Amino acid sequence: MAVYTHVTVGTNDLAKAREFYDSVLGTIGLKRVADLAENGSIWGDGAPSFFVLKPADGQPATIGNGVTISFEAPNRRSIHAFHDAALTAGARSEGAAGPRSWAPHAYAAYVRDLDGNKLAVYCFAPE
Repeated sequence: MAVYTHVTVGTNDLAKAREFYDSVLGTIGLKRVADLAENGSIWGDGAPSFFVLKPADGQPATIGNGVTISFEAPNRRSIHAFHDAALTAGARSEGAAGPRSWAPHAYAAYVRDLDGNKLAVYCFAPE
């Protein structure tokens, strides 16, 4: 059973966010499944799971200190592709692709998106 129905991050530039996430999430098999006019967009794999929205209160989007959104990758190669695509699209690296010691076979990469949201991508399959 899934624990979450979806995760949302805010953006201050929806056009740039759409371009960024189309490129980056495509590397792990997610695609844009819906646009909510000028309010945001939704990505997923068969079902909506990741939302990028302009804040409903009309205030600027801000990042959560200590918050990380982590995506599951199908393999280690896609983790490198995710990290590379994110950097090419203007993200800042928060940790290059490589092993993580906290779990068996954990392999991950971290970036900050164009609005400063911290993203990770993980694979737990053996090499």
